[in-house]
Amino acid sequence: MLLTYQLPREPSTPRITLWRRLRRLGVAQLGDGLVALPADPRTREQVEWLAEEVVEAGGEAGVWLARPSTATQERALIAAMEEARAAEYLAVADAVAREAAGPDPARAVQRLRRQWREITRRDYFPPPQREVAAAALHALTADGTESTAAQGRRP
Repeated sequence: MLLTYQLPREPSTPRITLWRRLRRLGVAQLGDGLVALPADPRTREQVEWLAEEVVEAGGEAGVWLARPSTATQERALIAAMEEARAAEYLAVADAVAREAAGPDPARAVQRLRRQWREITRRDYFPPPQREVAAAALHALTADGTESTAAQGRRP
């Protein structure tokens, strides 16, 4: 699924809002004003809402269902999305290592779990780093930094 969009430079608030929402969705930026996502009912609904918001803000937007013309293009798009999520998961795993010895590891675990869940929502092609981050979070909670009731849950 593709979203094409163009927004006026001023005011900048709609552009910033759109950028943040696209980032939260985990889009692949194909070009200026062109992003891609796997076409599923959730992403389609989200992208259609974003397109409506762009038009309401005085811009232009279109939603397209498309297919890469070659398997190589498709693999490259998937790889780009995987790499972006892999970097985010590694950042969570690194933060676990840093914050385990911090003054409030229980609070850090809650924040890092929330961050992990946010990443998984935009993770359409899970990389191996997802399990690395999950294992780091699980190991941190198993060390007793949280209550025993919370220890049985997965990040």
